[in-house]
Amino acid sequence: MPSFFHFLSHKPFETDGVIMLRISKRDETDEECGIVDSYSFDIYECASKQYAGYVSIRIGESAQLYYLGHIGYRIEKPFRGHNYAYRACELLIPFIQKLRIDNLVITTDPTNTASVKTCEHLGCITEQIVPVPQKYQGICSGSVAKRRFIWQIPHHSKTLSLEG
Repeated sequence: MPSFFHFLSHKPFETDGVIMLRISKRDETDEECGIVDSYSFDIYECASKQYAGYVSIRIGESAQLYYLGHIGYRIEKPFRGHNYAYRACELLIPFIQKLRIDNLVITTDPTNTASVKTCEHLGCITEQIVPVPQKYQGICSGSVAKRRFIWQIPHHSKTLSLEG
């Protein structure tokens, strides 16, 4: 029987009409970071079909993930300011629901206004701002502090299914 990842990797795109997602990578584990499973999705702009960034999901719990978070995203400079990170996270809700995850942590630099707005737009709740210990700053791109958001995954979503 084919795996769920096998199915996903052969799906060309998921879209909301503005952006498209395509699974680009699955890493089973990263024991050093406490990741038991992870998925990365490339984000493409529908109008131009150009690569606009990525969104990733890291599953697990560890000291590293406490600062790194379960969700990561990056939007390339030419595509910023259009809510693409928010849209990508919304498109992932059915996938996250299939993983039976109720809430995830998203961390941002406290001064990253765009990422803070993305989290607020998703309905995330600020847990706290924490200093990043020096030994974890490397995995956090040199950040010395992180704002931790809790994203409670909606039980029902109007977004497109990753199977549909």
